[in-house]
Amino acid sequence: MAELSTVARPYAEALFAAARDDKAGLQAWADLVSELSQVASNPDVREAMADPRLGDKQRVELFTGLVKAELPQAARNFIELLVENDRLLLLPEIATQFVVLRNRHDGTAQAEITSAFELSDAQVQELVVALEKKFGLKLKPVVTVDQSLIGGVRVAVGDQVLDTSVQAQLARMRDTLAA
Repeated sequence: MAELSTVARPYAEALFAAARDDKAGLQAWADLVSELSQVASNPDVREAMADPRLGDKQRVELFTGLVKAELPQAARNFIELLVENDRLLLLPEIATQFVVLRNRHDGTAQAEITSAFELSDAQVQELVVALEKKFGLKLKPVVTVDQSLIGGVRVAVGDQVLDTSVQAQLARMRDTLAA
């Protein structure tokens, strides 16, 4: 079976192309796609959308009824296409890829920063400035705390990972000693 990201990619690219050309703008579409993703991620919604007793029209009406934002016709058409192709539950992956495409378009990237301890805003900003020089991109930080790192930080930007945590250093030492 194909990877979810592989199946979701053409939908995300088509949606991004439509959003880029729409007068509402990318930010409005990004917000809408995020909301659609949240609705599709709900376990109850996932179960209802998989119910074989529902027809395509009923699925579309049920799903669009759960969305709080007003849906432009293009978004409604997109939902109908996803339902027709049995791909509605791919919306979380489509939303993830939409964000990546938007970041690439804007010349930015998301930096997932995981720290062993809570970082102050000044520390995050200092780290982001250094990372922007290293990666050559404008970064949007998303900071989480994981005490299992013991100390230091792990940064993921796209598929690149910079791990300076104590946990990673201990693992490297263990591997060196075991070799």
